[in-house]
Parts: sequence; structure tokens; C-alpha cells
Amino acid sequence: MKDTDGTGGTGETTEAAPEIQRKGTAGETRNNNHAVHEAYSFACMRCGHGWEQEYEIVHLAYPDGRPMIVYYADGERVPSPLTRPTCSACGGHVVRIMRAGRVSEATAALSHSRR
Repeated sequence: MKDTDGTGGTGETTEAAPEIQRKGTAGETRNNNHAVHEAYSFACMRCGHGWEQEYEIVHLAYPDGRPMIVYYADGERVPSPLTRPTCSACGGHVVRIMRAGRVSEATAALSHSRR
């Protein structure tokens, strides 16, 4: 699962940025060298489902200069996981967001204790 950050927005690159660009939706352009990758663990408080996701977070600018932050997961543009996360198992929105690796740690501990 995925995450990114970059600059652009009008299709122009910044001063020393290479010409490598990826197209997003609605015509925005992102520069791969300015991508930030973040990963989070999630736990649904409704059904108990846990998952981890890595995001590519891209910082863009609208033509008038206002900042725009775009999230990508597995190459697809997605809403910010921090504003209204949704559980894929039950559709619930009461989701706890934690640092990356928490779900993996809990799963490993459960597997180990069942032996």
C-alpha cells in the first residue's frame, strides 16, 4: 500500500527540478523528486478491522498560488486519510490513525501468542 509530495500544479517545474513529471487528475502535474512518502496504521473502532497504507503526498499550487495537497495510494488519487478515513470492511468512519507498523506489530504478537 502506498504515499507522496511534490511541487508544480501548472505544469512548470521548479528551478533545479528535472523534467520528469507524472500526470494526476484534473490536469495537475507532480514532480516525482519532490514526493513525500508517509505510512499510517488504521484501526476501525466499529468493527475492529486493522490495516496499513502508504501514501505519496504531493504539494501542488493552484494557478493563483494557493497550496493544494494531493494524496496517492497505490498510484491512485485518494482523499486525505487524515480528514475522514473510511474502513474498507464496514464503511465506518470512526477510525483510529496510528504510526506505521502498529497493525503489523499487533498481528505478529497475536500470531506468536496462539502458538
